[in-house]
Amino acid sequence: MFANDIATDLAEGRVLELAELYALDAVTDSERALIDDYIKDAPEGPEFLERVRQARETLAISFTAEEEPPARLFHDLMEKIAHEPRAQGVDAEQGPGGAPVVAGKPAAPAAVADLDGARTKRAERRRLGGARGWLIGAAAAAVIAVAGVGIGGYMAGQNDPVAQVLQAQDVQKKTADVPGGGTATISASSAKDSFVVLMDGVAPAPSGKVYQLWTLPKDGSAPVPQGTMDAETLSKPAVVKGLSAASSVAITVEPTGGSQAPTSDPVLVVPLGSA
Repeated sequence: MFANDIATDLAEGRVLELAELYALDAVTDSERALIDDYIKDAPEGPEFLERVRQARETLAISFTAEEEPPARLFHDLMEKIAHEPRAQGVDAEQGPGGAPVVAGKPAAPAAVADLDGARTKRAERRRLGGARGWLIGAAAAAVIAVAGVGIGGYMAGQNDPVAQVLQAQDVQKKTADVPGGGTATISASSAKDSFVVLMDGVAPAPSGKVYQLWTLPKDGSAPVPQGTMDAETLSKPAVVKGLSAASSVAITVEPTGGSQAPTSDPVLVVPLGSA
Protein backbone atom coordinates (compact mmCIF):
# COMPACT_ATOMS: atom_id res chain seq x y z
CA MET A 1 0.00 0.00 0.00
CA PHE A 2 2.85 2.37 0.72
CA ALA A 3 5.29 0.94 -1.80
CA ASN A 4 5.65 4.25 -3.62
CA ASP A 5 6.33 6.09 -0.37
CA ILE A 6 8.89 3.51 0.71
CA ALA A 7 10.58 3.72 -2.68
CA THR A 8 10.81 7.49 -2.17
CA ASP A 9 12.27 7.00 1.32
CA LEU A 10 14.88 4.63 -0.06
CA ALA A 11 15.72 6.94 -2.94
CA GLU A 12 16.23 9.79 -0.48
CA GLY A 13 18.34 7.70 1.92
CA ARG A 14 15.81 7.34 4.74
CA VAL A 15 15.99 3.58 5.11
CA LEU A 16 16.91 3.75 8.82
CA GLU A 17 13.57 5.39 9.52
CA LEU A 18 11.89 2.19 8.35
CA ALA A 19 13.73 -0.16 10.73
CA GLU A 20 11.09 -0.36 13.46
CA LEU A 21 8.26 -0.67 10.92
CA TYR A 22 10.21 -3.51 9.26
CA ALA A 23 10.93 -5.16 12.62
CA LEU A 24 7.25 -5.18 13.58
CA ASP A 25 6.31 -6.70 10.21
CA ALA A 26 4.13 -3.69 9.42
CA VAL A 27 5.11 -3.70 5.74
CA THR A 28 3.73 -5.64 2.80
CA ASP A 29 5.67 -8.33 0.95
CA SER A 30 6.43 -5.94 -1.91
CA GLU A 31 7.61 -3.23 0.48
CA ARG A 32 9.80 -5.73 2.33
CA ALA A 33 11.30 -6.83 -1.00
CA LEU A 34 12.12 -3.20 -1.85
CA ILE A 35 13.86 -2.73 1.49
CA ASP A 36 15.71 -6.05 1.30
CA ASP A 37 16.97 -5.24 -2.17
CA TYR A 38 18.11 -1.78 -1.08
CA ILE A 39 20.05 -2.78 2.04
CA LYS A 40 22.02 -5.55 0.29
CA ASP A 41 24.56 -3.04 -0.99
CA ALA A 42 23.67 0.12 0.93
CA PRO A 43 26.37 1.44 3.31
CA GLU A 44 23.75 1.85 6.02
CA GLY A 45 22.59 -1.76 5.58
CA PRO A 46 24.45 -3.13 8.63
CA GLU A 47 23.09 -0.34 10.84
CA PHE A 48 19.58 -0.98 9.55
CA LEU A 49 19.81 -4.70 10.34
CA GLU A 50 21.21 -3.95 13.79
CA ARG A 51 18.29 -1.64 14.55
CA VAL A 52 15.87 -4.32 13.38
CA ARG A 53 17.61 -6.92 15.55
CA GLN A 54 17.56 -4.70 18.62
CA ALA A 55 13.90 -3.86 18.14
CA ARG A 56 12.89 -7.50 17.81
CA GLU A 57 15.12 -8.62 20.68
CA THR A 58 13.76 -5.92 22.98
CA LEU A 59 10.20 -6.93 22.26
CA ALA A 60 10.95 -10.64 22.53
CA ILE A 61 12.60 -10.49 25.96
CA SER A 62 10.32 -7.88 27.45
CA PHE A 63 6.88 -8.80 26.21
CA THR A 64 5.19 -11.77 24.64
CA ALA A 65 1.50 -11.54 23.87
CA GLU A 66 -0.63 -14.24 25.46
CA GLU A 67 -2.76 -14.31 22.32
CA GLU A 68 -1.64 -13.45 18.81
CA PRO A 69 -3.54 -10.55 17.28
CA PRO A 70 -5.96 -11.47 14.47
CA ALA A 71 -4.15 -12.04 11.19
CA ARG A 72 -6.28 -9.40 9.47
CA LEU A 73 -5.74 -6.71 12.11
CA PHE A 74 -3.31 -4.63 10.05
CA HIS A 75 -5.38 -5.09 6.88
CA ASP A 76 -8.61 -4.08 8.64
CA LEU A 77 -6.94 -1.03 10.14
CA MET A 78 -5.79 0.18 6.75
CA GLU A 79 -9.21 -0.53 5.25
CA LYS A 80 -10.80 1.72 7.86
CA ILE A 81 -8.26 4.45 7.16
CA ALA A 82 -8.82 4.17 3.42
CA HIS A 83 -12.60 4.43 3.81
CA GLU A 84 -12.91 6.98 6.59
CA PRO A 85 -15.74 9.48 5.94
CA ARG A 86 -14.93 12.46 3.78
CA ALA A 87 -16.95 15.62 3.16
CA GLN A 88 -20.08 14.59 1.32
CA GLY A 89 -21.00 16.35 -1.93
CA VAL A 90 -24.36 16.49 -3.68
CA ASP A 91 -25.09 13.44 -5.78
CA ALA A 92 -24.96 14.19 -9.48
CA GLU A 93 -27.89 13.55 -11.72
CA GLN A 94 -27.87 12.71 -15.39
CA GLY A 95 -28.88 15.58 -17.64
CA PRO A 96 -29.71 15.63 -21.31
CA GLY A 97 -27.30 13.60 -23.35
CA GLY A 98 -25.93 11.99 -20.17
CA ALA A 99 -24.23 15.19 -18.98
CA PRO A 100 -24.12 15.32 -15.19
CA VAL A 101 -26.04 18.07 -13.40
CA VAL A 102 -25.94 19.15 -9.78
CA ALA A 103 -28.99 20.71 -8.12
CA GLY A 104 -30.58 21.14 -11.51
CA LYS A 105 -27.56 22.86 -13.05
CA PRO A 106 -25.08 21.40 -15.52
CA ALA A 107 -21.95 20.08 -13.84
CA ALA A 108 -18.53 21.63 -14.41
CA PRO A 109 -16.86 20.90 -17.72
CA ALA A 110 -14.90 17.65 -18.03
CA ALA A 111 -11.55 19.41 -17.57
CA VAL A 112 -12.74 20.83 -14.25
CA ALA A 113 -14.05 17.41 -13.21
CA ASP A 114 -10.65 15.86 -14.05
CA LEU A 115 -8.93 18.52 -11.97
CA ASP A 116 -11.25 17.80 -9.05
CA GLY A 117 -10.54 14.10 -9.39
CA ALA A 118 -6.80 14.74 -9.33
CA ARG A 119 -7.18 16.82 -6.19
CA THR A 120 -9.17 14.03 -4.55
CA LYS A 121 -6.49 11.47 -5.41
CA ARG A 122 -3.75 13.76 -4.10
CA ALA A 123 -5.66 14.23 -0.84
CA GLU A 124 -6.08 10.46 -0.58
CA ARG A 125 -2.35 9.91 -1.04
CA ARG A 126 -1.59 12.48 1.63
CA ARG A 127 -4.04 10.88 4.02
CA LEU A 128 -2.55 7.43 3.48
CA GLY A 129 0.92 8.89 3.83
CA GLY A 130 -0.12 10.35 7.17
CA ALA A 131 -1.39 6.94 8.27
CA ARG A 132 1.92 5.41 7.28
CA GLY A 133 3.76 8.05 9.28
CA TRP A 134 1.54 7.29 12.26
CA LEU A 135 2.35 3.60 11.98
CA ILE A 136 6.08 4.29 11.83
CA GLY A 137 5.82 6.54 14.87
CA ALA A 138 3.74 4.00 16.75
CA ALA A 139 6.20 1.22 15.94
CA ALA A 140 9.14 3.28 17.14
CA ALA A 141 7.27 4.39 20.25
CA ALA A 142 6.42 0.79 21.11
CA VAL A 143 10.07 -0.23 20.90
CA ILE A 144 11.22 2.81 22.88
CA ALA A 145 8.56 2.24 25.54
CA VAL A 146 9.50 -1.41 25.98
CA ALA A 147 13.22 -0.68 25.92
CA GLY A 148 12.68 1.87 28.67
CA VAL A 149 11.66 -0.83 31.14
CA GLY A 150 14.70 -1.68 33.25
CA ILE A 151 15.62 -5.30 33.83
CA GLY A 152 15.23 -4.81 37.57
CA GLY A 153 11.95 -2.92 37.20
CA TYR A 154 8.55 -4.34 37.95
CA MET A 155 6.53 -5.24 34.86
CA ALA A 156 2.90 -6.23 35.08
CA GLY A 157 3.00 -8.25 31.85
CA GLN A 158 1.66 -11.76 31.93
CA ASN A 159 5.05 -13.22 31.02
CA ASP A 160 7.11 -11.35 33.61
CA PRO A 161 8.34 -13.85 36.25
CA VAL A 162 7.44 -11.48 39.09
CA ALA A 163 3.92 -10.96 37.75
CA GLN A 164 3.47 -14.70 37.23
CA VAL A 165 4.03 -15.30 40.93
CA LEU A 166 2.05 -12.32 42.22
CA GLN A 167 -0.91 -13.15 39.97
CA ALA A 168 -0.88 -16.90 40.59
CA GLN A 169 -4.14 -18.27 41.99
CA ASP A 170 -2.33 -20.04 44.84
CA VAL A 171 -0.07 -17.13 45.84
CA GLN A 172 0.37 -16.74 49.60
CA LYS A 173 1.95 -13.71 51.25
CA LYS A 174 3.77 -13.23 54.51
CA THR A 175 5.19 -9.96 55.81
CA ALA A 176 7.93 -9.75 58.46
CA ASP A 177 9.53 -6.77 60.18
CA VAL A 178 13.17 -6.10 59.35
CA PRO A 179 15.37 -5.06 62.29
CA GLY A 180 16.22 -1.38 61.94
CA GLY A 181 12.95 -0.55 60.19
CA GLY A 182 10.89 -1.60 57.23
CA THR A 183 9.36 -4.89 56.17
CA ALA A 184 10.02 -7.83 53.89
CA THR A 185 7.05 -9.40 52.09
CA ILE A 186 7.35 -12.94 50.75
CA SER A 187 4.82 -13.92 48.06
CA ALA A 188 5.05 -17.63 47.28
CA SER A 189 3.38 -19.76 44.60
CA SER A 190 3.72 -23.53 44.62
CA ALA A 191 2.29 -23.67 41.10
CA LYS A 192 5.16 -21.49 39.85
CA ASP A 193 7.67 -23.11 42.27
CA SER A 194 8.85 -19.57 43.00
CA PHE A 195 8.56 -16.76 45.50
CA VAL A 196 9.00 -12.99 45.34
CA VAL A 197 10.78 -10.90 47.96
CA LEU A 198 9.84 -7.22 48.24
CA MET A 199 11.53 -4.95 50.76
CA ASP A 200 9.64 -1.84 51.86
CA GLY A 201 11.09 1.02 53.89
CA VAL A 202 14.35 -0.83 54.57
CA ALA A 203 17.51 1.28 54.77
CA PRO A 204 20.37 0.31 52.44
CA ALA A 205 23.15 -1.86 53.83
CA PRO A 206 26.21 -0.02 55.20
CA SER A 207 28.83 1.27 52.76
CA GLY A 208 30.70 -1.61 51.10
CA LYS A 209 27.92 -4.04 51.99
CA VAL A 210 24.79 -5.47 50.36
CA TYR A 211 21.85 -7.53 51.47
CA GLN A 212 21.99 -11.09 50.17
CA LEU A 213 19.12 -13.55 49.81
CA TRP A 214 19.51 -17.23 50.67
CA THR A 215 17.23 -20.23 50.56
CA LEU A 216 17.66 -22.81 53.31
CA PRO A 217 17.11 -26.27 51.78
CA LYS A 218 14.64 -28.69 53.37
CA ASP A 219 17.31 -31.39 53.47
CA GLY A 220 19.44 -29.30 55.85
CA SER A 221 22.26 -28.72 53.35
CA ALA A 222 24.18 -25.44 53.02
CA PRO A 223 22.29 -22.20 52.28
CA VAL A 224 21.93 -21.47 48.58
CA PRO A 225 22.79 -17.90 47.45
CA GLN A 226 19.94 -16.24 45.56
CA GLY A 227 21.27 -12.81 44.67
CA THR A 228 22.07 -9.51 46.30
CA MET A 229 20.22 -6.23 46.83
CA ASP A 230 22.15 -2.97 46.82
CA ALA A 231 20.81 0.55 47.39
CA GLU A 232 19.51 0.73 43.81
CA THR A 233 17.68 -2.61 43.70
CA LEU A 234 16.60 -2.83 47.33
CA SER A 235 13.10 -1.51 46.69
CA LYS A 236 12.52 -3.69 43.61
CA PRO A 237 10.98 -7.17 43.72
CA ALA A 238 13.29 -10.17 43.44
CA VAL A 239 11.97 -13.50 42.18
CA VAL A 240 13.54 -16.75 43.40
CA LYS A 241 12.90 -20.19 41.92
CA GLY A 242 13.01 -23.51 43.75
CA LEU A 243 10.29 -22.98 46.35
CA SER A 244 9.59 -26.71 46.64
CA ALA A 245 13.13 -27.47 47.82
CA ALA A 246 13.38 -24.63 50.36
CA SER A 247 12.20 -24.49 53.95
CA SER A 248 12.97 -20.80 54.56
CA VAL A 249 14.40 -17.65 53.03
CA ALA A 250 17.12 -15.75 54.89
CA ILE A 251 18.68 -12.32 54.45
CA THR A 252 22.21 -11.49 55.52
CA VAL A 253 24.54 -8.52 55.13
CA GLU A 254 27.51 -9.41 52.92
CA PRO A 255 30.44 -7.62 51.23
CA THR A 256 29.61 -5.90 47.93
CA GLY A 257 29.33 -8.56 45.24
CA GLY A 258 27.93 -11.15 47.63
CA SER A 259 29.32 -14.31 49.17
CA GLN A 260 29.26 -18.01 48.35
CA ALA A 261 28.37 -18.78 51.97
CA PRO A 262 26.93 -16.49 54.68
CA THR A 263 29.59 -14.49 56.53
CA SER A 264 27.21 -13.02 59.13
CA ASP A 265 24.15 -14.00 61.11
CA PRO A 266 20.91 -13.47 59.21
CA VAL A 267 19.02 -10.26 59.87
CA LEU A 268 15.82 -12.08 58.97
CA VAL A 269 14.62 -15.64 58.42
CA VAL A 270 11.11 -16.28 57.06
CA PRO A 271 9.68 -19.81 56.84
CA LEU A 272 8.32 -20.75 53.43
CA GLY A 273 5.72 -23.17 54.71
CA SER A 274 2.11 -22.05 54.84
CA ALA A 275 2.12 -18.27 54.59
